[in-house]
Amino acid sequence: MRNIEHFINGASFAGASSRQPVFNPATGEIVADVAMGGEAELQAAVDAARAAQPQWAATNPQRRARVLMKFVDLVNANMKPLAELMSLEHGKTVADSMGDIQRGIDVAEFAIGIPHLGKGEFTTGAGPSIDMYSMHQPIGIGAGISPFNFPAMIPLWMSMPAIACGNAFIMKPSERDPSVPVRLAELLLEAGLPKGVFNVLHGGKEAVDAILAHPAIGAVSFVGSTPIAAHVYAEAARQGKRVQAFGGAKNHAIVMPDADMNMVADGLIGAAYGSAGERCMAISVAVPVGEGTAERMMKVLKPRVEALKVGPYTDSSVDFGPVVTAAAQAKIKSLVDSGVTEGAELVVDGREFRLQGYEKGFYVGACLFDHVTPRMEIYKQEIFGPVLSVVRAANADAALELVNNHEYGNGVCIFTRDGDVARNFSRQVQIGMVGINIPIPTPLAYYGFGGWKRSVFGDLNQHGPDSIRFWTRTKTVTERWPSSVLPGAEFSMPVFSGTK
Repeated sequence: MRNIEHFINGASFAGASSRQPVFNPATGEIVADVAMGGEAELQAAVDAARAAQPQWAATNPQRRARVLMKFVDLVNANMKPLAELMSLEHGKTVADSMGDIQRGIDVAEFAIGIPHLGKGEFTTGAGPSIDMYSMHQPIGIGAGISPFNFPAMIPLWMSMPAIACGNAFIMKPSERDPSVPVRLAELLLEAGLPKGVFNVLHGGKEAVDAILAHPAIGAVSFVGSTPIAAHVYAEAARQGKRVQAFGGAKNHAIVMPDADMNMVADGLIGAAYGSAGERCMAISVAVPVGEGTAERMMKVLKPRVEALKVGPYTDSSVDFGPVVTAAAQAKIKSLVDSGVTEGAELVVDGREFRLQGYEKGFYVGACLFDHVTPRMEIYKQEIFGPVLSVVRAANADAALELVNNHEYGNGVCIFTRDGDVARNFSRQVQIGMVGINIPIPTPLAYYGFGGWKRSVFGDLNQHGPDSIRFWTRTKTVTERWPSSVLPGAEFSMPVFSGTK
């Protein structure tokens, strides 16, 4: 059995912490154990980061970019074994794991542009013999706290811009699937990143609390559930840190009467059931507009849901695998039970799915509800499983109101052939990321990723230009050099735009 350690100052670091088992969700078997860190292990990571960061910040941006270029090459060369390692601990298919890694590498490729992205501004002649310019300087030490569902993508979304900007970084990945972040740290070292610039600290609540309290950590990026995101935001801000905290989601797909139903079904199948629904951008609610639209959609959708193939990641023909833990499996089934109790129609029931030879795996088959109402728990809560709820809307206004009234505001999409309808919807909907005939509207690396309402706490998004702003502080310099036209002493507020 493998022992997964922290990665601090360029080497494996056991620390004095306790250990926790890591499971293969496909079989339910323990495949490794992981060190669980606390204040002592965090201090070791901070010491390493503090020693390495000044020299890394002084490294010119082009040389920092070259390290990331080499890192991208190394990740691409190791894509298949990284994906298999991820699938072993997470349960998602290898193809899905490769997509996870690729979307993280997209942000590394964006961050390679730091020589341009990190440039400040300059104004000559802002006043009499006065020039003014700004510069973007690193925070110092940043930290990331990432969830289990994207073991490569989200750590890379957090760390790549931070490192490119000249910061040192401490990554606290999920203890449920911790191996890939350690492997990424090793590849960064191989790419030429100095020891101590990127460190991996494993752990649970104790490690998170230590990160939030440590005075040397200047900024924290978090992704997880809304209650914890709210706590992280409040506590990190109380400690004087810059913080972005991304929480839960309940993403809707609006289906207009003119929509192409085959496109709708294909989109919903992938967006609702891909990765067993364990995505913050998963579509978990379909909203057909009008009874006729609902009936046509269900006629196409139901047989496709029934035909989905569930199994272990080692079978390349499966559509999705198990959920991450036995506790997640139990929670999903309990929420499906509540939907039945509250009166929703369970059209496809995957609760009793069993796979011969994998009876101890954490599987939940695809579930499809119809006639769900906003008062039901399966509508209110983020299920984070392979469950799609259909809420029928009488008209487009009712559908829009449904989305806007939900507490979460991460993603939404609309299926329609009408450009005017889509354009108006995209402007009126109170959601951060909108898709038009795109079921998972996750922006590419050069745009920002972030929701609205209780899906996010903080002002700046992940990746895109916001990431450079988040991981740097702006300094503005106003300068004047001695010359023959210097004015005398001034005792009023300086005004550079006048006639003097």
